[in-house]
Order: sequence, then structure tokens, then C-alpha cells
Amino acid sequence: MLLTDTQARFVELEKQKAEVKKFFDELNEATEAVAAEIGVGNFFQDAEGTVYQIVVPDGRFVAYQHLGYKRTRRIDEKRGDLSLKDAEAAGFSVDRK
Repeated sequence: MLLTDTQARFVELEKQKAEVKKFFDELNEATEAVAAEIGVGNFFQDAEGTVYQIVVPDGRFVAYQHLGYKRTRRIDEKRGDLSLKDAEAAGFSVDRK
């Protein structure tokens, strides 16, 4: 099955989702470690001259996505959030291995 350019872009981005989440999880852990080291409200500077302050954000708005997606599992996964049965019922051929 050939994908449209829009569908191909979506698939490309979706495959990067786990890596991006891992990056932000690691950044949050590093921020927590620096906060434990120097304290909230304090500053530090990197070798390039950029100054950082560890802060508690004022507040964040919760962003609800109006559209989402489900997908079947990938080869290296045990399961996805779209069942193979539902994918087959929609007319797709899926690998049940």
C-alpha cells in the first residue's frame, strides 16, 4: 500500500515519539538533579556563557488534543493500542507473529 506524503510524514514523526519522550524524561531528571545540587531559585552558567536558573514554573495549561491516533504493535512490541482484529476488520493485512 502506498502512503500519501502526509501519511508518510505522520508515520515518520510517530516513530520518533518514544525517543522524544525519553529525551524530555532525561531532561526532567537532570533538572531535578541540578535542583538538588544547587537549590531552586539558584543560577549556574555553562562554558558558552548561557545562564540557567532552576525555577518552579508559574503554572501550565493542560493542552487537550482534539485528535489522536491508535496503532497496532510494531514487530518489536508486545501490543499496540489498536487491536490486530480491528485492523483486519478494516481491511488491512497484519502480521500476527
